[in-house]
Parts: sequence; C-alpha cells; structure tokens
Amino acid sequence: MDWRSVNFDWNQVRGFLVTVEEGSFSAASRALGLTQPTLGRQVAALEERLGVTLFERVGRSLTLTRSGLELLEHVRAMGDAASRLALSASGQSKAIEGPVCITASDIVSMHLLPPALARIRELAPGIEVEVVASNDVRDLQRREADIAIRHARPEQPTLIARFLREMPARFYASSDYLDRIGRPKTLEDLAEATFIGFDRSGRMLERLNQAGLPLTRGNIKLISENGAVAWELVKRGLGVCVMLEDLGINTPGVECVLPSFDPFPIPVWLVTHRELNTSLRIRLVFDVLAEALGRPETV
Repeated sequence: MDWRSVNFDWNQVRGFLVTVEEGSFSAASRALGLTQPTLGRQVAALEERLGVTLFERVGRSLTLTRSGLELLEHVRAMGDAASRLALSASGQSKAIEGPVCITASDIVSMHLLPPALARIRELAPGIEVEVVASNDVRDLQRREADIAIRHARPEQPTLIARFLREMPARFYASSDYLDRIGRPKTLEDLAEATFIGFDRSGRMLERLNQAGLPLTRGNIKLISENGAVAWELVKRGLGVCVMLEDLGINTPGVECVLPSFDPFPIPVWLVTHRELNTSLRIRLVFDVLAEALGRPETV
C-alpha cells in the first residue's frame, strides 16, 4: 500500500459525510458542534486535496456530484469503522445498554438478520434487541420501531436513510417440482408453471408481465403475504416463487429457474430517526446492520 497517497484529513472527510447525511451545511455544523463557515472550509479543503468537486451548490441546496457519489460509499465505510474504533478504544460498547427495536420483512428477519444480531450481542451484550418481523411499513416517526430495513426510500425528511445495496431476486422452485414439470428453458415455458404469489393486488403479476413473462392470474394458484410461508410452499414442491438470491442459493433442494434471466433488483434501505446522532446504542446497531446487510450473505 502506498501510504503517502493517504494524505487527507479525517476531520475533512467526516465533514463531507455528515453534510451528506444531514442534507445541508447548517444541519451538519449543528450535528458536529462547528460553525457553518468552519465546516464549509473543511469540505472545500477536502475537494482541493482530492482534486474533485463533491457538491453542486444551487442557491441554498446541495447536490452530490458524480465524483461525490463515487466517493460516498467508501467514506461511509470509513465513518462506520471510525465509530467502531471509538467505541472499542473507550470500552463504551460493553457499557451500552437498553432496548432497540428493529423492523424488517419476515424473510429478512429470519434469514439475513441473525448474523448481525450475533455481532451486536458480541459488541454490546447490554443491548436488548426486539425484532418486529412484518411486511407492513412501520412508522418510525411515531417510534413504532427504532430502525427499519425497507425496500424503498422513505419520503419523510425527518428520517435518516442509508442505501445499502440492491439484492438480486430470481425465480426458484424445488428440484422435485422441476422434475415433474421439466426445467423451463424460455420465458414461454414458464407460462405452464404454477406460481406462488405474495398478495391479491396484482402488482406482482403486473411486474412479471412487464419483465416479459406471459403469465395470467390463472398461474397464481397459491397466495401468502407471509414470505416465510411462501418459501416453505416452494420447498414443498408446490410452485415457483420470486425470492432473494441470498436465500435461494443457500437453501438445499431448491433450484434457480432460468438462471440466465436478469434478476429483479430489490433495493435495501436502512432507516432510522434523528436519535441516531445522539443515542450510542442506536448508532451501534445501525452501523452493525449497515455492515452486515451491505454485502451478500453466505452460509
């Protein structure tokens, strides 16, 4: 590693990150306890040091440039690492305690959360985590949960949202089911398959049609709003289902149907309220979840 190339100031990087997270220089300066001119100078110095423009300034609003967006993922990783370092060095993580409520879909709660929860227990055994496994959107502003894992960006400006990644979803069916009906080679072949739906609204069918699948309501013979139930039906050989690849590749007896077909991108957002900036326990849980869910899970 060329250590001479790492010659920027962490305070400048932190100033850039907090400005992005808070949405403005004024909000970021309050969060950091700095004056707005001081924060502005830190960001300007970072831009000069890196030789890029990070923000486009239009009136009082800030918009990330392409260079800023490219750097943001790396800067967030630095921020998470710095938070964990500070907690570890001070011994605070072991002393942090209290309840934190996390809400996520049933599939995410059952199959993707456990490794992150084990890490939280290791870092801060005093934290009491409640997991609300629900496909309903919980209202963080009314404190129905402290942290939410969502598949769409929230619209409320008072919430803090971090985009983690897009999880690919594909068609899956049990090997027994495919032995019975044959392994589809084309989208047209899937027109003869039985599908397991997640609701009666027709949104899933509409999206599949838009992707080129010649399906009708007659293809959807089973419906369950509970993702875990729908996945169990797939494993029992009752039909085809769209499921997260992170889960599908790690489930014995289940095969990807039409693996050459482009996956459906499922965005993953980590959302919390403004208490993230003042509560050490929420910050710790948020950072651990961001690290764990920001990469594909393997078993």
